[in-house]
Amino acid sequence: MSTLQSPSSTTDLEHLEEDEPSQECKDVDIEKGQLSEYHGFWIPTWSLEGVMASQKQFQARDTDILLVTPPKVGTTWLKAILFALVNRMHHPNLQEHPLLTNLPHALVPILEADMYNKKKVKDLSHASPRLLSTHMPYTLLPTSVKNSTCKIVYVYRNPKDTFVSLWHFMNRVHSTTVSLEEAFDKFCRGMSPFGPYWDHVLSCWKESIDKPARKMIFLKYEEMKEQPTTHLRRLAEFLDCPFSLEEEAKGTVNDILRLCSFDNLSNLEVNKNGRFRIPNHETTLFRQGIDHASFFRQGNTGDWVNYFTPHMTKRLDHIIEEKTYGTGFKF
Repeated sequence: MSTLQSPSSTTDLEHLEEDEPSQECKDVDIEKGQLSEYHGFWIPTWSLEGVMASQKQFQARDTDILLVTPPKVGTTWLKAILFALVNRMHHPNLQEHPLLTNLPHALVPILEADMYNKKKVKDLSHASPRLLSTHMPYTLLPTSVKNSTCKIVYVYRNPKDTFVSLWHFMNRVHSTTVSLEEAFDKFCRGMSPFGPYWDHVLSCWKESIDKPARKMIFLKYEEMKEQPTTHLRRLAEFLDCPFSLEEEAKGTVNDILRLCSFDNLSNLEVNKNGRFRIPNHETTLFRQGIDHASFFRQGNTGDWVNYFTPHMTKRLDHIIEEKTYGTGFKF
């Protein structure tokens, strides 16, 4: 079981530039100052230096747990579940649980944003296991992660629902009104945060086949929604912290699922009115902060039918069929 991680503890890193992006960062192609193309993926420009720094500097431990997700596939929910799961012995009283007063993103550091931003890195030296997250695809993960036996939890979602959720989120946090059609065209061209989406999913799926089952677990959001108790027990087994007979008798599985449910988390005061800031990121977005409520949009399966035209459906279906042809993978 883990030690609670402090969301505010930092340590100086002398090897990172404070004011100027690195030349390597400058050399990538940038579209409208928002996304940078880096090794075949479109990385949010504000996080690109963190991606590069984590690749070079992060030293994974065999006891680490890393949640890897494309954006808007249920990341907030999974962070809450994983935090509650691995820390349950330290927080048996759910009436005083850290999730009641903290956004899940504040409790599970983001590798490319929290761990490596400018000259600051979170000090998790006393946490074991360290629970971390990233939106980086498998191909961009630090070599130390790939070479270690740390646990990787990967979650993906139906591409159509992923797009709709991403469109809502981006318009809300950036206070923009990008049309559905414009955003959809970019998504289909792979120009989404940490996209192309299908390449992100396939890069990890291929590794999940090659890696031992104890190294990586590959989860589908829709299946987790349909059978949450089954998948929570599966996660506990994978993370080497299975539920005991006593916990099963006490209803701990259902208690964790209730604590981490959308209805519970979205109605907490901290998640209705708080603002999420990443220290030392000087973009207007992070100076002002992101409303916590932006991370809590009801993740209904199949909601895409309320937004897609027949033409949009046909176009994305064709792309997915083309990208997954011959792989054996099905969204």
